[in-house]
Amino acid sequence: MNTAWLAEFLKGMLKPVAALAVVLMAIVLSRMQKLGLEWEMMYSILRAFLQLSVIGFVLQFIFNQQNSGWIILAYLFMVTIAGYTAGQRAKHVPRGKYVAGASILAGTSVTMAVLVLLNVFPFTPRYIIPVAGMMVGNAMTVTGVTMKRLRDDVKVQISLVETALALGATPRQATLQQVKRSLVIALSPVLDNAKTVGLISLPGAMTGLIMGGASPVEAIQLQIVVMNMLIGASTVSSIMSTYLCWPNFFTKAYQLETKVFSVD
Repeated sequence: MNTAWLAEFLKGMLKPVAALAVVLMAIVLSRMQKLGLEWEMMYSILRAFLQLSVIGFVLQFIFNQQNSGWIILAYLFMVTIAGYTAGQRAKHVPRGKYVAGASILAGTSVTMAVLVLLNVFPFTPRYIIPVAGMMVGNAMTVTGVTMKRLRDDVKVQISLVETALALGATPRQATLQQVKRSLVIALSPVLDNAKTVGLISLPGAMTGLIMGGASPVEAIQLQIVVMNMLIGASTVSSIMSTYLCWPNFFTKAYQLETKVFSVD
C-alpha cells in the first residue's frame, strides 16, 4: 500500500500544528479571564482541522476528475449548508431555511453564470469551486441578516404596517421601508469592505496568491473580480430573500400572519 501521500500530508501539517501556539495563548487568556471558552476554542479548532483536512482530500479528488457534475454537486452541497445556517439565524421566519437556500442559490448562480459567460473564469473545478465558496459564504451572511432584520422590523412597527394594509396598500407597499432598512443594514458591511480593501487589510484571495508566488498585480486583478462578484451575489441573494419572505408574513387576504410576529 502506497503511504507516500500520507507522509507528505503529515509533513505539510507541521506548520499548521506549530500555529496552534497562538490558539494556546487564547486558551490561557480565556482561562485567566474566566471566560469559560477554553473547551469551545479547543473544539472549534479541532473541528476546523478535521473539516479542512477532509475537504482538502475531497477537492483533490474532484480536481483530478475534470467532471462538471462534481462542480454542480459540490456547489449544491455548499448552498444547502449555507441555507440551513442562514435559516438558523432567521429562525422565526417560517420555512426560513428554504427561503435562505433558494435566495443564496439564485444570487450565486446568476453571478457565476455571468462570470463564466464573460469568460472571467473557466468552468473548471479548480476555479469554480473556490469562487463559489466565497460567494456562497458571503451571501449566507447577508441573507441571514436581511431575513432576521426584516422580520424584526415588521414586528416592531407592526401597527404601521397594519395601518398601511387597512388603507389599501399591498404587502410590498406596506413593508417598503422595513425592506429597505434590512437590505441597507445587511449590505453595508460588504460595501464597507470594498471601500477599505487594500487599505486596512489584504483579503484572503489576494494574500493567498501573493504567498503562493503570484505577482501583486495579478493578485490585485483577481481580488477586484472577487469584490465585484461578492457585491453582485450578496445583493441578488438579499433582495430575493425579501421577496420570498413576504408570502410567509402575510395571508392571502393581505393580512399579517400574527403567529409569525407573536414570538420573540
